[in-house]
Amino acid sequence: MFRFRDTIRLSTLYLVIRMFEAVRNNKRIAQVILVLISVTFGFFGIESYLNDRGTVGEVATVGGSPISAYEFEQAIREQQDRIRAANEGQVDAATFEDPLFRRAVLDNLVNQRLLSLFASEHRLSVSDAQLRDTIAGIPAFQEDGQFSNARYQAVLRGQGMNDLGFQERLRGELAYQQVLSAMGEAAMVPKSAVTRVLAAQLEERTVHMARFEPDRYLDSVEVSADEAKAYYDANIEQYAVPARVKLAYVVLSAETLKGSVSVSDDELRAEYEQTKETLGSPEERKASHILIQVAADAPEADVAAARSKAEGLLAEIKADPSKFEALAKTASDDPGSAANGGDLGYFARGAMLKPFEDAAFALDRGQMSELVRSDFGFHIIRVDDIRKATIPSFDEIRGRLEDTLRERAASRRFAESAEQFANIAYEQPDSLEPVANQFGLEIRSSEGWVEKGATTVLGYESPALSQAVFSSAAIESKHNTDAIDVGNNTIVAARVTAHEPAQRRSFDDVKDMVESQLRQQKAGEAAAAAGLAQLEALTKGEKAAELKWGEPIKLQRGLPMLPPNAMAAVFAVPSDTLPVYTGVSVPGAGYALFRVDAVKKAELPDNDPRLATVGEQYAQLMGAQDLRAFLSALRERYPVKINAAALTSDANG
Repeated sequence: MFRFRDTIRLSTLYLVIRMFEAVRNNKRIAQVILVLISVTFGFFGIESYLNDRGTVGEVATVGGSPISAYEFEQAIREQQDRIRAANEGQVDAATFEDPLFRRAVLDNLVNQRLLSLFASEHRLSVSDAQLRDTIAGIPAFQEDGQFSNARYQAVLRGQGMNDLGFQERLRGELAYQQVLSAMGEAAMVPKSAVTRVLAAQLEERTVHMARFEPDRYLDSVEVSADEAKAYYDANIEQYAVPARVKLAYVVLSAETLKGSVSVSDDELRAEYEQTKETLGSPEERKASHILIQVAADAPEADVAAARSKAEGLLAEIKADPSKFEALAKTASDDPGSAANGGDLGYFARGAMLKPFEDAAFALDRGQMSELVRSDFGFHIIRVDDIRKATIPSFDEIRGRLEDTLRERAASRRFAESAEQFANIAYEQPDSLEPVANQFGLEIRSSEGWVEKGATTVLGYESPALSQAVFSSAAIESKHNTDAIDVGNNTIVAARVTAHEPAQRRSFDDVKDMVESQLRQQKAGEAAAAAGLAQLEALTKGEKAAELKWGEPIKLQRGLPMLPPNAMAAVFAVPSDTLPVYTGVSVPGAGYALFRVDAVKKAELPDNDPRLATVGEQYAQLMGAQDLRAFLSALRERYPVKINAAALTSDANG
């Protein structure tokens, strides 16, 4: 189905360049929070820094700042959702389990963290006024073009976020937008170059992949005692047992306070009257249209010709309304709806471009518009049906309202109690009992040991809490930690009940582990060598060993589903004669061999409206060369270390 907000599948780099322009000209950038900094799929291959194992709970550190397994898995889910949406859900689930995909997501997270560290180091701050303006400008938080606090809160709850957490995340992203907005100025590029770029981005290649995995070569490699000892000596810190502690702790949260909050019937009814318009389903229109396409910036002669054609069709339909569907099938330039007689289905406000939407929502059932001009051309719109907005009754929605008001009251009570909680834990540092008694809280104990370096402590993803429980005050002075904000309206105070310092394990203690790791490394090298040998044989036309090719994968240059080096390899091989072969080494995972079986070239007419958009993006790309160099320099300033083991789905799943 045709939707006017559909975007062409350009590379993530091009999308970000478009966002740079938005930052300069429009503060309403928070609509793209989740994809704002996806700059790395086209920049760097992660094999250049895949060399350290990291610590438990981390997949990487950037300048000493950890990227947790939780962050990594969340980023994977978000990228999966984007790819599924772009492919209308038709994506093989195995694609997302492949180490190639997971490595691409991690590379993206690393560059986000690089930019954040730079912004923090240079004190690039965002004022409260800027933050308020940005939030107020997000359409998802608006009603009738105005910011609605009720809708704002409802959207955040639907995403599992609280107000404070969302604002802090947005503040951080706006801060490093100040870095990005300084990257380069637009340059003029010829239309022929723009056409080539867009065609290249839309080109689709169908490939099969054969994997040369290290496990297949484990039995063929040997590790001598000298090799194992040398490997141990070179990586001795990797085999140390980190310091660890056992903890007692108390938790104060809005959720725990929620049970003590009551809400009156009057409060519920007042909330219902204030928010009932947002609780039901919005009004929807079912419409059909005929589009005569002409670009927004087309020459006047082209616009006049398109208008004349559209006026002729409108006159013909007015003379005989029954011709609408037939004319839509033969004359409409919208390929998504023409085959269905122009039918666009049901849509609410916000789904279409504003001129189209305004016209459709001004018509009654069965009415047809005059000509409507949008960025895509001239439309003839007919409203086929109207679904009125639905508002649930008070009784139907009472439970939800009560839950909302109790959450709100608990959040207020939490904000009022948090400072007192923190003061008691600090002022009476020798026991958690005073703060527990004051708020009626249970003193809990950690399950087992907590190792130093773990970012998940007591079930909370909190580097601050991890640092606090291993501080000298907590271990040597045996004091309570400060009250640590772990997010989601929750604070924790803890104290150490047992401590074991770090210990270095001898070679004899870890000999089996060292030999296993070294064998795995050698097996990976053997797998890569075997894959490269197969590629050379296939390239020469020689008969190669029987290979197990996977299911076909459709790749588009503008929608990276593999790491940059793999995408580059697949689209770099000439396609004059098919099949053609290419491959890449995958650090820690052997070798990936690709067979390109089909190539689908994009055909672009001169008046394709996407060319103007890509022209702007291409101009920004010229300035993006500075960004490439800048990110490379940041990697020197903030060293990147990757925990290779944590990249596997087994390690994180």
